[in-house]
Amino acid sequence: MNSKEYFERSKKVAPGGVHSPVRSFAGMGREPVFFKSAQGPYLWSVEGKKYIDFCQSFGPLVLGHRDAEVEAEVREMIGTAWSFGACEPYSLELAEWITSRIPWVEKLRFVSSGTEAVMSALRVARAVTGKEKILKFEGCYHGHADSLLVKAGSGLAGIAASSSAGISARMAESTVVCPLDDETLLEEVFTLHGKDLAAVIIEPLPANYGLLIQRKEFLQKVADLAKQHQVLLIFDEVISGFRMALGGMAQILGIQPDLVTYGKVIGGGFPVGCYGGKKEYMDLVAPNGPVYQAGTLSANPVGMRAGLRTLQKMEREQGWTQLDKKGEFFEKQLTDAMAEKNLQFIRQGSLFWFHQKTETPLRRVDQIPATQKESFNKVFLQGLERGVYLAPNAYEVGFLSLAHTDEILTEAATILTDVIKGL
Repeated sequence: MNSKEYFERSKKVAPGGVHSPVRSFAGMGREPVFFKSAQGPYLWSVEGKKYIDFCQSFGPLVLGHRDAEVEAEVREMIGTAWSFGACEPYSLELAEWITSRIPWVEKLRFVSSGTEAVMSALRVARAVTGKEKILKFEGCYHGHADSLLVKAGSGLAGIAASSSAGISARMAESTVVCPLDDETLLEEVFTLHGKDLAAVIIEPLPANYGLLIQRKEFLQKVADLAKQHQVLLIFDEVISGFRMALGGMAQILGIQPDLVTYGKVIGGGFPVGCYGGKKEYMDLVAPNGPVYQAGTLSANPVGMRAGLRTLQKMEREQGWTQLDKKGEFFEKQLTDAMAEKNLQFIRQGSLFWFHQKTETPLRRVDQIPATQKESFNKVFLQGLERGVYLAPNAYEVGFLSLAHTDEILTEAATILTDVIKGL
């Protein structure tokens, strides 16, 4: 059975035939590829075709698919227990590893997804401050919790509107929205809403609507205004945490958040998230305090052991330095071909993205060229035909892993260069 046949079956039992919208290849003019196996930098489709994978499950797989060390850990755990619903040593070991290395995470709580981590961190922030509203930024994605599926509305600075059906107007009104990279408007928003804000939440490296690399000065201004108005600063590092550096973007920037959310990498390819921060804030969480949060499968032992082994290997092999070098190597091979076609390759560490060339760096969603989807789709579809798998959306970033050797990156760059020159 091929991908098209699988997709027709799937549409009968799942909305749009998928369990997360981006998987549907919406707007690509063809059915999605169904994959049956993966190893290292590769995916194999149900048709048996091999692809070089630059999606890496949208970021968790910093070591590549089924790293041998992690797989051994997972197999041993599955042979020991699958889930306890009780206390166990495996989450303790991962929690100790993280808190011993990240000074701004004095305590943490494991959950099962990035969305759950963000939702819980916001609840803590409201409990700490006694205030209700949240400030987020246009172009930053924080999961699908109701209060964060909002966009900038019209009129008064900061007013939000729902970006999804099924979200009440009152829920949207509890969130204030500000554009990225605009200190003047940011100050205005804090002047208007600061007294009502419980938290300001931001991706310090926005990577869900393109790769919108922010100026440190802007991020420092966010932190300074939050402190000035007694608003908690939450860094959403679900993507960037333990991928950009051991301490994520907070380490790179030298800005310590009050609360932080992690996911993806800390599960080693399994569903794991966590939120953490200052002890006095985290001790408000039940059973210590009045902030209730629970999860039947939180701190699943398979994900705990996979995540710990992943992080241990990254630390031992200086994985973050390696990833940055791989990114630099890949960038050098693609930059010239893209420039010839008026495209621009954007990279930070092991994350990359490309767009139509602009005179100034893209830092906001309203600066993304209108032709982004058209140009990306052509590269994506022709690259797919030749065995290169990028995230199937013009606004999603690409991910490198330690499994992407120079030889594999050269092969992929050769394919993509040919595709780009043929545009």
